[in-house]
Amino acid sequence: MTRKEYVSLILILGTLTALGPFSIDMYLPGFPAIAKDLRTTVAEVSLSLSSFFIGISAGQLLYGPLMDRFGRKRPLYIGLAGYMVASVACAFATSIEALIVLRFIQAVCSCAAAVASVAMVRDLFPIEDNAKVFSLLMLVVGVSPMIAPTVGGYVTAGFGWEAVFLILAGMAAVILVAVYFGLPESSKPDPSYSLKPRPILSKFLMVIKEPQFYTYALSGAVSFAGLLAYVSGSPLLFMEIFQVNEKEYGWIFAFLSIGLISASQVNSIMLRRYRSEQIIITALVCQLFIGSVLLVGTMFGWLGLFSTIACIFLFLCCLGFTFPNASALSLAPFTKNAGSASALMGATQMGVGALATVILSIFSNHSAVPMAGVMAASALISLLILLLGQKIIKARGLQYEVNNSAAGAIH
Repeated sequence: MTRKEYVSLILILGTLTALGPFSIDMYLPGFPAIAKDLRTTVAEVSLSLSSFFIGISAGQLLYGPLMDRFGRKRPLYIGLAGYMVASVACAFATSIEALIVLRFIQAVCSCAAAVASVAMVRDLFPIEDNAKVFSLLMLVVGVSPMIAPTVGGYVTAGFGWEAVFLILAGMAAVILVAVYFGLPESSKPDPSYSLKPRPILSKFLMVIKEPQFYTYALSGAVSFAGLLAYVSGSPLLFMEIFQVNEKEYGWIFAFLSIGLISASQVNSIMLRRYRSEQIIITALVCQLFIGSVLLVGTMFGWLGLFSTIACIFLFLCCLGFTFPNASALSLAPFTKNAGSASALMGATQMGVGALATVILSIFSNHSAVPMAGVMAASALISLLILLLGQKIIKARGLQYEVNNSAAGAIH
């Protein structure tokens, strides 16, 4: 693979990975406007975010088997086309119920991009490079929250929240063209792969039974829930509690994303000296400490706008180390079933994240305490899962390395 081909693949896979974050973040500044136009509350509007997460979780279980059966690109074309239609429909929603349903459909379609991008990393790159490639994708994903809410704030202020969904439809169209012309088919169709429920469930069960998968996929998913809790709670936190406007909110969101980007790139450098297993446990301990400071400070009213931003910034820095290593370690044991494994990993992440946002909506009390509580709890539970899972892996002698020459071997 030449340098030019390598960069091209990373960019296209990055845009596929970025479609989900754009779909999540770009309309966040419009929450108050949507609530006003659809005659509801910001807490009710946040349920459209929860339905999106549920849709991604369910959809990835659908696209995983499809991509193992028909190859990566054909299901991806269908998903991107459906996403465009659903996005346009969201722009013309006349009730919060309709928006919630349409966001679910939009999510189901968008997760074709999420599944394909993760599976193609496993298909196209050597296993020892997976963690580094995921870190590069995190750079692209990290830029998305910097751009999306900032652009969304200006678009909402100038043209209304409906325009955001029309822009998302256009974005999907551009990505579809790039995939068609610039992305190779990384997995040949497998006619022997059955799409009947029993064989599919059997393959998923094979993935789930792998200790390294369930340890790092679940630990990473619970940690990731802290990020989704922040995303869901940030409109209330910044625009209602701290009274910033749509444009200011976009810039705050962009600044906070720098933490995620910077840490993910530092992670690539640290992988030259440390193993993924070492990095992830250190990051989770730090994440728990920062989450606890945020929770206690919020409960007792010790944190203002800037100190709150500082705590969230550091929390996201920890996630920049946790996510790429958890992803690489989860997929390391798999070759043939990489599509099913990536789908299960993504479904776990978004399913747990959806649960976190629903909990946040239920306990919403017009304060930042529920958001901070979910963030701190996610770090604690994630660390406990990791410690227990590592004991099981060590006891069974089933450790798959991801960042040395012995990658893929069982130690």
